[in-house]
Amino acid sequence: MIDGYTRTCGLFGNPVEHTMSPAIHNFLAEQTNINMVYVPFHVDTGYLEDATRGAFALNCLGVNVTVPYKSDVIPYLCGVDPLAKTIGAVNTLVRTENGFYGYNTDLPGLLRAFQSDGVKIEGERVLILGAGGVARAVAVLMAGEGAEEIRILNRTYERALDIAREVNALSGKEVAKPMKLSDWEHLPEGEKYLAIQTTNVGMYPQTDSAVIETDAFYEKIHTGYDLIFNPFVTKFMKKVKASGGRAYNGLKMLLYQGIIAYELWNKISIPEELALKTYDHILKEMNKNIVLIGFMGCGKTSVGKVLSKKLHMTMEDTDRLIEEKFDCTISELFARKGEAYFRQNETMLLEELIEGDKNTVYSMGGGTPVNVVNRPLIRKLGKVVYLRVTPDTVYERLKYDTTRPLLNCEDPYEKICTLMESRKAAYEECAELMVDVDG
Repeated sequence: MIDGYTRTCGLFGNPVEHTMSPAIHNFLAEQTNINMVYVPFHVDTGYLEDATRGAFALNCLGVNVTVPYKSDVIPYLCGVDPLAKTIGAVNTLVRTENGFYGYNTDLPGLLRAFQSDGVKIEGERVLILGAGGVARAVAVLMAGEGAEEIRILNRTYERALDIAREVNALSGKEVAKPMKLSDWEHLPEGEKYLAIQTTNVGMYPQTDSAVIETDAFYEKIHTGYDLIFNPFVTKFMKKVKASGGRAYNGLKMLLYQGIIAYELWNKISIPEELALKTYDHILKEMNKNIVLIGFMGCGKTSVGKVLSKKLHMTMEDTDRLIEEKFDCTISELFARKGEAYFRQNETMLLEELIEGDKNTVYSMGGGTPVNVVNRPLIRKLGKVVYLRVTPDTVYERLKYDTTRPLLNCEDPYEKICTLMESRKAAYEECAELMVDVDG
């Protein structure tokens, strides 16, 4: 309950609308019985100094800072922790009498994520993909934790060279080596690496990309960390797993950097048991798929695209996934194998999706809910929304569409009316929410 004694913490960034940090900190506050609330603050360009001084004037307990302000905020602080000074970036502001003092909890957070997952750094050969600010910080961490060798791979060789020189100067030894990204084939034969993906390649909405696409590269990786967590399983991770390696996303790094910030603000220590409980909580917050069902032509794909863009979620069409699997259109699959075979594969696909990616909007094939076996699977997959439409609207939208095998008949309108009536109960049984979408 918020009252006159509630302390406020928050996040400065642009954008911040889809941050998971409130889920972490407000859950921790509840679990530790601390009267604190955490909210995101969208800070527009040019207002960072005002926001920092304003948060201090308003007696905010602490602030997190995310892109693009992690370096820009430093001039407005009363001091900076040595690690943050070395990295050149701050992500946590802690209130003092004289102003906010800056820390970087990203790197300690990544280290704790490694420890939680049982991944060691000391003595490892490390590949870092990318040469931005995050890559520089990761390279500093790897050197400090005793990595035997650090290879920094980047499209622009000079940027990788700059980071390697800095890391070697800080560590006092030639541990970091720059490489052009396209030269990965020159990595020594037989070596296995710990690889850390620090670029935004593969992040929503460009989820079908990996910074290196060639499968042979991933055979060199025993453990891969992608610091992206949306999507939950990136293409980089999929390729690492397909080559027999272990793969992790950046969600635990987000978790532990948040926990360390929370500990700094409230001068307490969070036990690992509560840390893992918090991880389960944010997983539940993330794992909220939306499943759109309804008759053909109701607009599931169009609505799905709008929803996915607004909510920063991945978009998948189950008919398209089946077409990709069989390398043919739905019409061709019907003609070759029949409807029963197609429906059987719909069920198999649902079972796979339940175990797969989260934070996704699914456009479901119009007939999928008709199979009674599919209905509990659809409900298990996510929040089910039935887009309800009239036969007249469907007919007007589809009367010239020749790609719908079920409407290849003498009287498509009558077929639409009959099919819609036969499917109505199945749609309603699946749905948590029904929305009329005529017009």
